[in-house]
Amino acid sequence: MPRRLKVALLANLKKNAPKFPGMSEDYWDDLDSETTVEAILGAIRQGGHEAMFYEGDSALPGKLSANRPDICFNICESHFGDSREAQVPALLEMLRIPYTHSKVLTLALCLDKPMTKRVLNWHELPTPAFQTFERVDEPLDDDMKFPLFVKPSREGTSVGISEKSIVNNEQELREQLKEVFERYKQTALVEHYIAGREVTVGVVGNIAGFSARRLPMRLYGTKRRTPGDLDDIRAGGMLFLPPMEVDLKPFEGSDQIYTNRLKTELAEQLTYLCPAPLKPEQIEELNWLTAAVFRVCGCYDVARVDFRLDETDNYKPYVLEINPLPGLAPGISDIVIEAAAIHIGHAELVNRILDAAIRRHGIQ
Repeated sequence: MPRRLKVALLANLKKNAPKFPGMSEDYWDDLDSETTVEAILGAIRQGGHEAMFYEGDSALPGKLSANRPDICFNICESHFGDSREAQVPALLEMLRIPYTHSKVLTLALCLDKPMTKRVLNWHELPTPAFQTFERVDEPLDDDMKFPLFVKPSREGTSVGISEKSIVNNEQELREQLKEVFERYKQTALVEHYIAGREVTVGVVGNIAGFSARRLPMRLYGTKRRTPGDLDDIRAGGMLFLPPMEVDLKPFEGSDQIYTNRLKTELAEQLTYLCPAPLKPEQIEELNWLTAAVFRVCGCYDVARVDFRLDETDNYKPYVLEINPLPGLAPGISDIVIEAAAIHIGHAELVNRILDAAIRRHGIQ
């Protein structure tokens, strides 16, 4: 019979987040609710383990030392810093406590969208052309053509994304750059806007061995995919969840993209298409790309990759970003909805993530 483990759930509750002058309304939208934390604790206990919750703040080291867990279920976003999602994992590695989800380097990389895109470009994985801006008056590169898409470089849950993020001329670009700088105090990422459907793919599990962060050399410089390619990338076994698409037709007058407003204020009013209406070969291509991004970014246990399908180029998929800490809010988080589409409930999903980490760490 499997050993009952002591599991510490580490998260940052929105209600405990610090407040400061000039803070934007959406500043803490990627933090978790008490409902989500209680649901995850219940799932871990349902899996046969002891579970307790610790806020991921400056008091965490003392709590972990006083009541050392066998493993931590880490979903901490943390509060401040360019690599804030990597802060708690760095502490756990210092204390030599195993934890779920991706490790320090991956969490630091994937929070920084421009750095992630540089890695994807180096590996010849399709991502929209981009430029970073540090000043409002910085000149636009010659190869960057309107329409463009402007967003903060280091935010999640579509924080900083609205209909105004799509810019069609220099004036709109400069206004949106100013908005990002003033509200979020960080570099702005400007991408070529891909008109078309937005689809997300979740994955649970791990790639075996030490082959992460590289693609097999035979896969570069070609769009050809053979049946063995996907198996080669995901060697060790990964569960691909069905692709999900949000039905934006009811919001065409206000939201033609998956904005922060839709993800937070109107989440319960949305219609989720899962599985998304795609051809089998499209799903195979999205799974291939998801596995490739998971691998070159060095992810562990679970992740979600977001795509835009270019309606001007035969719906070619472009990688927008990867989220190695996907939300686990019951009923409304993307990866939870994807799992439910193949009859994996919230508790089972949480325990699949936990079990993947337990196996990875070799915990008996």
